[in-house]
Amino acid sequence: MQRHDLYGPIHKGIRLALSDLLVRLGNADFSDEAEAGDLLAAVRRQLLLSAGHLHHEEVEIHGALESRAPGATLTLQADHDHHRRAFETLETAIAAVEAAPAAARAAPARQLYLAFSQFAAADFAHMAEEELVVLPLLHRLFDDEELIAMEARIVAAIPPEKMIDYLKLMIPGMNPAERAAFLAFVRAGAPPEMFDAILGFAARPTLAPAAYEALELALAA
Repeated sequence: MQRHDLYGPIHKGIRLALSDLLVRLGNADFSDEAEAGDLLAAVRRQLLLSAGHLHHEEVEIHGALESRAPGATLTLQADHDHHRRAFETLETAIAAVEAAPAAARAAPARQLYLAFSQFAAADFAHMAEEELVVLPLLHRLFDDEELIAMEARIVAAIPPEKMIDYLKLMIPGMNPAERAAFLAFVRAGAPPEMFDAILGFAARPTLAPAAYEALELALAA
């Protein structure tokens, strides 16, 4: 029997978002005010979501791990602290791009691109560590009911509009089978109007028409 995976859906979404932003930072025309403004705002939004994700893990997952395996989160916390320093570096780099005249943004834009690539690489390694090492430890120390309760507390702490932002990352990051299973699980515990909002505001806008149609068929089966 497959065990409950606290990390898979959100990590796939974050990987998708970071990869997309890295590509956009690499090929953007920063002399175009509208394009630069939209992209820098998107980077800032992702940094806020990433910071929120770290906080949620620390409050619910790290605390639980420490209660049953003291010292188990030392490396995880060090990675999170590194990420927070990276957020500060990236905000400084974003501000430098914004402060430069449109015709002189190439150098600060390259510095932002390189800083973001370093952050993405570190976050990819950290998420893989959580899935390959920490998740098996969670499975040994906690049953699925306890893991689902942790996840439920995380979800309950996120305002609805921010939850939609997370789901906009997660849903397109999954493969079709994962997506259908995840949303069927969500539907089982959510009021109908909330699930309709998830489909309308997070799934439909982020999926290709054929993928959304396949999702509807899977959910109806």
